Parts: sequence; structure tokens; C-alpha cells
Amino acid sequence: MTEKAPWITYRPELKVLDCTIRDGGLINKHQLSDDLVSATYHACIAAGIDYMEIGYKNSPRLFSPDEFGPWRHCNEEDMRRIVGEHDPEATGLKLTAMADATKSDWQKQIGPADESVLSMIRVAFYAHQVSEAAEMIQHAHEMGYETCANLMAVSNFSESEIDTVLATVRDTPAQIMVIVDSFGHLYREQIDALYTKYTQALEGTGKEIGLHMHNNLQLAFANTIEGIILGANRADATVFGLGRGAGNCPMELLLGFLRNPKFKLRPIIKLIQDYIAPLREQIEWGPLVPYNLTGQMNLHPRNAIEWREGDEKDDFVAFFDKVVADV
Repeated sequence: MTEKAPWITYRPELKVLDCTIRDGGLINKHQLSDDLVSATYHACIAAGIDYMEIGYKNSPRLFSPDEFGPWRHCNEEDMRRIVGEHDPEATGLKLTAMADATKSDWQKQIGPADESVLSMIRVAFYAHQVSEAAEMIQHAHEMGYETCANLMAVSNFSESEIDTVLATVRDTPAQIMVIVDSFGHLYREQIDALYTKYTQALEGTGKEIGLHMHNNLQLAFANTIEGIILGANRADATVFGLGRGAGNCPMELLLGFLRNPKFKLRPIIKLIQDYIAPLREQIEWGPLVPYNLTGQMNLHPRNAIEWREGDEKDDFVAFFDKVVADV
């Protein structure tokens, strides 16, 4: 397997995951229309994308279906309403869902893979939840799924905490360990250091390194590129950067950078024009000043999100003073 790609070529083993619906749905409690989800699914197929994360496998006890849309739970009947009897071999696209530690009834919600349209379960967790995450990964593996470990908010944990997580994940059947910059706080030097730490800790296991970047400092695309140049073979992106707060690495930029002829950009541009760009009339995302500030200060964007929902949403100085005072 190649470690680095020359500038003007591509790595055929690098796989792209679209998390537009899962991550973008966080903006409005996953109240996304079937038309939008269907259009995203068909665009992913037409664009040659490898994986589509269609939503969460989170508990309806904690996220009531009366308040949250179906993509917070990803019941089989809801997914099949969109994708039918999805065939990953025929379409070239594998479907995945994310299960959060402490937020998923995973023993019940994650059933046998041969009865699901899903091919992969991605387990998301914080450092103190790694024991449950390891159990979740093992369960999903035993059910027949590909598995992936996502340590969230890695910028918020100490070296020793990260080391403990990596030692635990090393012994699980997870095939992928993702560097997740939840707060959009990292710079390229930190991506380099984390990539080195992850690869050294997982050496000899065959596990691949993934990238999931947020755009608070407008570095999501740049940091994704950095990880790819270092040798990461899994990359997440969302169409038009759709995602909570500042959003994510834009899919349309990533596919253009990768230069792999299997990826087709036009279906993504059409999806933006027909469905994603019009969403700006209903919901807001992108690297606005409050999200820039939370990224700089290594804070969860929730305060900025709440501020943008208030009457003084454009008073950036007042938000700056509040954030600095709180810190």
C-alpha cells in the first residue's frame, strides 16, 4: 500500500464517505425531507462515492420520534423507503450509520447485517466512553458489519487519554480509526502529530486511519488534504459543507482534489444546485464569526449555535466578550 501520493496522481485505495445527511441533519434535528435524502443517495451513487452515512442509530427513548426525524434512528423501514433493496455491489455504494456511546440502544438497534441495508456501523464516543465503545464495536462486528471507531473532540483530550483510547481500540475488530476534529480547532501540525500517534499505536493491526474535519477555522479541507498526503485512506466530507455550526469538509472540493477518475463531480454540483443551496433559506451553516471564535478557543459550537438563534445574532463583539469572559 502506498504511503504518499505524488501531487498529480491518485491513490485508488482511498475511500470517501459522505456524511451529509447524518452530520447535516444535526442542524434541524434530522427533519430532512425524503426527497433530499433520496437525491443525496442517488448523487452519491452517480458520483462514485464509496460510503454514505444515512444517519444515526440513536435511541428513540432519548431522541423522541415526535421531535427528531427518522435519520436520528435509521429504522430499516425508513431506510428502505429511500433506498429500497439496496445492493452495494450493484451500486458501488455502501451505506453506514453512526451509533453514539450512551445514546444508542445498540443491543437492540443494531441487528444482523444480512437483514439490513447497512454495511458499516461507525461508533462515536468520547475518551471516557471507550469501554462501551469497544463493546459496541464488538457487537456490530459479530452482527456482520464493517466497523469504525470515531473518537470525538480529539482536541479536547490529553495525550494519555488518547493513548488509552488507541490501546483499547487496537484490540477491537474496528477496521478504521478516525481523527475527528469536532470543534474545528486543529492546525496541520496537530494533524501531523495525531496521524503519527494513531498509526504508531495501531501498527500491525491493518486498521486504516480516517479523517473527519469541521470548518470553524476554514481549515476542514486543508486538514483533510494534509491527512491524505500523510497516508490516510479514509476521508469524510459533506456536500456544500453541510453540517452543524461551521460545517464540514466540502465534498465538491475533496473530489476535485483526489483526481481519481472514478469520482464524478457533476452529480454533486447538481445536488448542491437543486437541494443543498436552497436549504440556506431554512437553516444556517458555515464558518461565521461565532464559529470561528469557538474553533479558536477549542470550544463546542453549541454556544455559537444558540447565539445565532437569538435576537443579537449579528452582534459578534458581544459574543466575543461573552466567550472570552466564560473562558
